[in-house]
Amino acid sequence: MRKSAASTIAGRMLAGTFLVCVGVLTLGYLNAEGLDVVYVPTPRETVDRMLQVTEVSSADYVIDLGSGDGRIAIAAGRLGARALGVELDPGRFNDAKLSAQRAGVADRVSFRQENLFETDLSPATVLTMYLLPSINVKLRPKILALRPGTRVVSHDFTMGDWKSDLTETTNWRIHMWIVPARVAGKWQLRGGNRNLDLAIEQTYQEFRGTVSADGRTLPMRNTRLRGGTIEFTFDLDGQATTLRGVVNGERMQGRSSGGSEWSATRS
Repeated sequence: MRKSAASTIAGRMLAGTFLVCVGVLTLGYLNAEGLDVVYVPTPRETVDRMLQVTEVSSADYVIDLGSGDGRIAIAAGRLGARALGVELDPGRFNDAKLSAQRAGVADRVSFRQENLFETDLSPATVLTMYLLPSINVKLRPKILALRPGTRVVSHDFTMGDWKSDLTETTNWRIHMWIVPARVAGKWQLRGGNRNLDLAIEQTYQEFRGTVSADGRTLPMRNTRLRGGTIEFTFDLDGQATTLRGVVNGERMQGRSSGGSEWSATRS
C-alpha cells in the first residue's frame, strides 16, 4: 500500500511538473511570436449579439481586433458590412482568409496580419474585440480618438474606468460603448438674443458644467452625451431650459426646448 501510494504521489508530481513546463513553453512561444492574447474563440451566439447591439448594417465598416479564425468579421460581412480582421498569428490569419472565401464574403471582408497596436482604427464605424482588460486599457486612448458615435463592443472584458453604455451578462457577457464627442472646456453660446458662457468638465461620456449669464452662474443638470449628441438643462429667468444639439468639433448647434435655435463655439 505504501509503495502504491508513493508511486501515485510521484506520478502526480511528475504530471504537475510536465504541465508547468508546458505552460512555460506555451508562454515562451507566445512571447516569441509577439502575441498579446491567448486565442479563445467567441461563441457564435455571442458574435451575433455583439453585432446586434452595435446595429451593424451594410453602411458600416467593422474592424475586429485579434480576429482569430475570422468569425466576427465574416459574420459582419454576411450582414452586408465591410470588415477588416486584424490577427498576428499566421496560421489563423490564413485560415480566416480561406473561411471568408468559403463564406462568399471575401469581396468585402479582408484580413491583415499585424500587431493590433499598429492598426489604423480611424476608418471604423464599429470596433469589436475579445482582448484582455490590460490590452483594452492600452487601446483606450486610440479608441477615444475615433469619430464620435463609433460603436465599440467587447466580449467579456471592460475598459478600466470607462463605464460601458450597455452591459449584458445573462446569456453572454458583452460590453458596448459609444465614443463620445469631446466637449470639455469653455464655450460661447448664442441663442435668440442671449449670449451665454458654458464651462464643461468631462469624464468619458459623462459631463457636468455651468452656464453663466448676466453675472450669474447656473449649474447644468440632466446632462446627456451620446456620441455626438448633447443635451443639458439649466434655469434661465426662472424657467427650466433644455438645450439639445449636435457636437461637431469646435462647434455645437441645435434647438432649445422652446423651439429656438442655438449655437456654440469653443472659446
